Amino acid sequence: MADQGPSGILKDRIALITGASRGIGAAMAKRVAAEGAHVILVARTQGGLEEVDDAIRAAGGQATLTPLDLADMDKIDQLGAALYERFGRLDIVIGNAGLLGTMGPITHLEPKVWEEVMTVNVSANWRMIRSFDPLLRQSDAGRALYFSSTAARGPRAYWSVYAVSKAALEMTVGIYAEETKNTPIRVNLFDPGKTRTVMRAEAVPGEDPDTLKTPEFVAEQIIELVAPSCTMHGEIIEALEPGETRD
Repeated sequence: MADQGPSGILKDRIALITGASRGIGAAMAKRVAAEGAHVILVARTQGGLEEVDDAIRAAGGQATLTPLDLADMDKIDQLGAALYERFGRLDIVIGNAGLLGTMGPITHLEPKVWEEVMTVNVSANWRMIRSFDPLLRQSDAGRALYFSSTAARGPRAYWSVYAVSKAALEMTVGIYAEETKNTPIRVNLFDPGKTRTVMRAEAVPGEDPDTLKTPEFVAEQIIELVAPSCTMHGEIIEALEPGETRD
């Protein structure tokens, strides 16, 4: 799939992206901003957010930095209220942030790790759905996209709480999609597959990163899924690999 370059398809849209300080999140933020959206950058790492913001502004885009630990549920609600005050709506929500946890036998997993991963990967996304749904309903074409994994779709030894959390996220988002199917909102899940990220390196440390697609290649595929013209709803979209095309 070739990079077609900016077309302005997201001009004047308000887009919120979690996990925006690095990897796929940072690549998406730059790409969405290049298409004309004002991007609300959400992540725990202030320094990483500032680097992404600098890149967006250097390219002529607009962004708002929002340092936030998604484990703090009350802060998510406060963010929703602040966004309503400032913008009055959200056009795009991309739930990309996630934790891997500990790879290994599920019987060896520390309870603290289980709780941390389930909180960020599931509960925080549910809280975002709850807090941001009223804002998406103020848009003429609200788009919500949450990141999942093939690990969610069948038991896989040693993937432990990460796989469990993504399975729970898929059901959560699926229910939300069912409840919004008669609205202008479109809700989907996106599986980036094997991508050159820090999380992938932690999960599969022996893998050659040069054999994996880049975050920028993945980010290019997001644009059509969050554009006002997107008609897909309640689907799990798997990222294309280089050379593939979507039927």
